[in-house]
Order: sequence, then structure tokens, then C-alpha cells
Amino acid sequence: MNSINYSKETEKIALFSKSLNEPLKLLLHCCCAPCSSSVLEYLSNYFLITCYFYNPNIESDKEYHYRKSELERFISEFDSPLPINIINGDYEPDVYYETVKGLENEPERGKRCLKCFELRLLKTALTAKENGFDYFATTLTLSPLKIARDINNIGINIGDRVGVKYMCSDFKKNDGYKRSIELSKKHGLYRQNYCGCIFSKKK
Repeated sequence: MNSINYSKETEKIALFSKSLNEPLKLLLHCCCAPCSSSVLEYLSNYFLITCYFYNPNIESDKEYHYRKSELERFISEFDSPLPINIINGDYEPDVYYETVKGLENEPERGKRCLKCFELRLLKTALTAKENGFDYFATTLTLSPLKIARDINNIGINIGDRVGVKYMCSDFKKNDGYKRSIELSKKHGLYRQNYCGCIFSKKK
């Protein structure tokens, strides 16, 4: 079976959005400012984007609010072709720990991570549905440490269940990850060395 070119799938929807009199409304789940940087630079040419910061996996209140404030700062500094808004979800670490209960010793990229992706994308999809967005997507696929196929399969399934379209992506491609490093340096963004959860921090 041939692998899916997720970047091409994103491009098709982006070009369709640009052809409309009013661009499509996209709710973009954002895990942090560095991962969001190059994604927003690309997508803001095509969509009316609202960033959704919902990351209950982050291991402390201090870390959570620092990452949130860095995303807000980047959005305020970034000269976007189309306006970018932000919705801050609730910080719900208890929900995260209940979701991954029994999977604490799973390796990175294992079942615990998949459950974490599902938790965050489900909340994103429900928020997109409730607020009338055309699509939802996530910046998680930018990370070279995450498998885009797994994230996209979860997103597609959730989108079908909730009744809102999920936009597949692999934002690390086409030098997306490299560009995120450049933008992080330009804006002095905090680049954490772990995904956010206590388990990855211990690793």
C-alpha cells in the first residue's frame, strides 16, 4: 500500500480555502509556540485560524502557563496575512492522568502517547463543532519525534465521530521543522526539551 502524502492533502484544502470569497475557518490545536510558529506562518495564508491551547498533559501549572504565554506572545508578534485568534482551553491534569492510567510505563510513541493525542484532539473537535469551524487540525505533526500517520488516523476517526472535518498534515515536511527552529530563534521562543508530560520529562 502506498503511503499517504499528508502534505499534499493539506495543500489541497489550503488552495480550496484560498479560492473562496471567505477563507475556511480552522481550529488549530497548538501544543506550544515553537511547533506552532512555522505552521501558523504557512496556514495563515489560507485559513481564518483560531489557535486552541488544550494540553492537560503538561506536568506543572508553571510549565503550562509559560507555554501558553509564549504562544500568545508569538501570535501577537507575528505579522499574519490573515488574523489569528486564540482560545485557551482548561488546564485539566487530572483528566490526563485518568486517561493514561495503567500506561505510565509505556515507552515514548507508545499507547500512552496515542491516548494523549486522542484526548487533546477530541476536545479540539468538540470545540470546533460547537463553534462552527470548517476544519480542525493539530501542530503535533511538526515534531520529528511523533508519527504523523498515528496522529492523523486519530484525528480522522474523531472527526467522523464528532461530525467535523479533520485536516491531515505532516508539518515537519518541506523544512517545516527547520523553519520552526529559525522562527523560534527570531522571536526568542522558549523551546522545551520534552513534550510536556512528567513521563517524557523523566526520560
